[in-house]
Amino acid sequence: MIPRLHERANRPHDLLEAALGRPVSPDEGLTECTVVAHWPGLDDFTQDDEDTIWTSVEWAEHLVDPRLNHPFPATPRDGRAFFHIEVRLALHERELSLQEWAEVAHRLARAAGIEVPGKEQGARWIAVQAQPGRLDLIANLIHIDGTWHAPPGNVARRLADEARRIEQDLNLTPSRATPASRPAARAAPTASAQLAAVLTQLADEHTGPLAAVRGLIEHTAHRTAHQPGAAGTAHSLLLLARRVYAVQEDLHRAAAGLAESPVAVEPPAARRSAHRSP
Repeated sequence: MIPRLHERANRPHDLLEAALGRPVSPDEGLTECTVVAHWPGLDDFTQDDEDTIWTSVEWAEHLVDPRLNHPFPATPRDGRAFFHIEVRLALHERELSLQEWAEVAHRLARAAGIEVPGKEQGARWIAVQAQPGRLDLIANLIHIDGTWHAPPGNVARRLADEARRIEQDLNLTPSRATPASRPAARAAPTASAQLAAVLTQLADEHTGPLAAVRGLIEHTAHRTAHQPGAAGTAHSLLLLARRVYAVQEDLHRAAAGLAESPVAVEPPAARRSAHRSP
């Protein structure tokens, strides 16, 4: 399970389209099988609502409401108030149930500081599970009263650590070890350890080049889907993005195998220095 923290956005519609894999629509109702979790305060909005199934456009408008009520909040990023976390399972991982996806969503929301236990009127957020092995959490960092919600500075690390705990609790296949869980580096790393570090850097989900390439392909795919007659091209691009993701997973496994290799014998120069005469 690999969480990915996206750049903040000015509006939630594009984020919701990325989560759905298709444009938002005023005619498409999203049931609880798609919106698997949400902020606790949403229950106050739906308890008297006869139409309990909202369209994708209505979900986007619900998220954006606090921004419309407070168009000029004091935000640290020029009004980019929409927060997006994407998490993917390993390609051959088992399918999660609706309840398991909901648990994943709430735990990641708490790890990111978006959901605070006992606080119902905090940041508005929803979790969308519309594509195989993928969950998207979208939040508005502007509260109903216009105050700004500032996630913790180490949010990427907190998400990665929580993802490892979720893997253990749900008996999922570990994607890879995080830097915090790796043993301390040796003073003289072996060649295998050095190669493992290179592979890990290449496939890193936050700063690695493959993650950047995959993000650009996915972005292009979602934009292409809006073009007339380009649905096939958009689908092909999404398949290509999944292949890049598979390469990342393969590199992580290769890095883990190298990291577990036996300790190499010290180089000859180091052995000779130990036998020199005083």
